[in-house]
Amino acid sequence: MRVFASERHRGHDPEHEIESSGFQPPFENPHRADVIRAALDGAGGFDVAEPAEWGTAPIEAVHDPGLVRFLATAWDEYQREVRPVHDVVPDVFAMPGLRNRMGGMAAVREPARVSARLGWWCFETTTPLTEGTYDAARSAVDIALSSADAVAAGESIVYGLCRPPGHHAATSLYGGYCFFNNAAIAADHLARTTGSRIALLDVDYHHGNGTQEIFYERDDVAFVSLHGDPARAYPYHLGYADETGAGRGTGTTVNLPLPARLDDDGYLAALDQALDAIDRFDPAVVVVSLGLDTFDGDPICDLALTTEGFGRCGAAVAARGRPLVVLQEGGYADAALGDNVVSWLHGASSASSSREV
Repeated sequence: MRVFASERHRGHDPEHEIESSGFQPPFENPHRADVIRAALDGAGGFDVAEPAEWGTAPIEAVHDPGLVRFLATAWDEYQREVRPVHDVVPDVFAMPGLRNRMGGMAAVREPARVSARLGWWCFETTTPLTEGTYDAARSAVDIALSSADAVAAGESIVYGLCRPPGHHAATSLYGGYCFFNNAAIAADHLARTTGSRIALLDVDYHHGNGTQEIFYERDDVAFVSLHGDPARAYPYHLGYADETGAGRGTGTTVNLPLPARLDDDGYLAALDQALDAIDRFDPAVVVVSLGLDTFDGDPICDLALTTEGFGRCGAAVAARGRPLVVLQEGGYADAALGDNVVSWLHGASSASSSREV
């Protein structure tokens, strides 16, 4: 199986995150990619390559160019304007309620000071900027686009070891460990360059709010997500079953919120529903946001999938017979993360090979 990966991910190396009203070591850290890469190398059968460099045009096809400019310069600006610090996080967020009865935030321009701009572009506190964050985020996009390009050229399954992840990044916002939406950029690129329908299947425990926002009014890209019920699970404000798209995109968003402690069999039943929805949309390619934080024992998850169950999930997705661009999202039980990725990919590869015989 073709795999794209890059050591540039190490540039994003935060020391702390602010979660549950406290400072803690980041769950999203360079070690995650290291354990996945080690597992791929140990398993054999994975052809790992560096991605091509794609520049910013595919990113700006999905994201506000202002977000790209901000992320390119914000850490350096903060060092000059505020104080030298390893991790940069917002102090104040640009919430619409600040300007009730005054025209809302649409009447306000992006602030001049970087300390104010942080809360203009970021929506939460667990996603610090570090000196190398922008380059690492660019490398994750390059991985996603190189993976998509390989599938467009005829590969049946390609895995992109994206880090940092992407599915929480919206058109004009970063957060949730995500800076650029790798999967959305890949899906948009495929839709624009091939003229075909593309489906995004998000199996991360946390709802891909950014991906949903980006494609909510489009009819060429479907977004189908299985995730912890937002009544109890981050990002809380999106991911309910009644969010189904708008305008031309009405019906192209499908959310399947899941109950706590769902096991392999229960998850696979929900996954079949998601895959049925994708079959009805009939895309040429499926981009998978592969989160493995549905694992039993993940520190920020309450589902109960097993390593064997991930193999069954990969097989179920590949058995539907569509080319797959599989891009890494979450998964924070580091001791098992590499084995879980390999299990999912082996399941998908086996099912794909069986179908082609």
